[in-house]
Amino acid sequence: MRRRPFITLTTDFGFNDHFVGTIKGVILDIVHDAQIVDICHSIQPFDVLDCALTIAQAYSYFPTGTIHLVIVDPGVGTARRPIIASSDRHHFVGPDNGVLSLIYSREERMHVRHVTADHYYLQPISNTFHGRDIFAPIAGYLAKGVETAKFGEEISDFVRFNAPTPKPVGEHSLRGVVLKVDRFGNLVTNITENDAPMLFKDDPPPFKIAIGTCEVTEIKTSYAQGAPKQVFGIVGSMGYLEIAANRASAAQIVGAGKGSDVNIVLEGAAAVSNGS
Repeated sequence: MRRRPFITLTTDFGFNDHFVGTIKGVILDIVHDAQIVDICHSIQPFDVLDCALTIAQAYSYFPTGTIHLVIVDPGVGTARRPIIASSDRHHFVGPDNGVLSLIYSREERMHVRHVTADHYYLQPISNTFHGRDIFAPIAGYLAKGVETAKFGEEISDFVRFNAPTPKPVGEHSLRGVVLKVDRFGNLVTNITENDAPMLFKDDPPPFKIAIGTCEVTEIKTSYAQGAPKQVFGIVGSMGYLEIAANRASAAQIVGAGKGSDVNIVLEGAAAVSNGS
């Protein structure tokens, strides 16, 4: 028996307009029994990196064969290409603007196709809503069983970027950056346990994490370990160091946000992993 196809949606469309409902309607008109799952529609508008982070955190938890529709598309209506990217387990549909960059870096084998078979599109094609007219139909026909090869030729010059990585600043210091602020006001940095292993030991050397107006000197293993409104570090579910506060917005308390510098100084020990 054929399994109902799964299609996920990750966009910056929000819920104040008709956009999300419309693309669901287009998909369901093509494949009536599709199971459509909203991953997120609150990506920061036009923010390709925020979208890349979001889909990279979510896609692997879905069943094999899932089709992920990923749309943050500030270049809509231009010559940027619609693509299908396929790994061993998943398909991704979206604009060729880097939204899948972190997928490319995580998957060993990716096949990316430039979709040129425009008979699968809705007609006429709007210059401002390719989510409805191009990407949703592609996802629908993929879910219906159309082979990826029928959509267009494989390409190797697809757009990709590397997420910002922390940099050593001297022997005992490391400089990172805030990648995003989540709904709870946690500041998600680009620093992992591998970047500063001494910081995450059970008994770390004295340290300070300078961010905004605050110097953080404690690492917790749960949000509730902190006193109310206390600011501390914690490794979050994304695998990155977060600057957090118990039942409060760390972003508001320290006066920092996306793009803010995060400076770690470890006293008497090397701050940066030497790769060993």
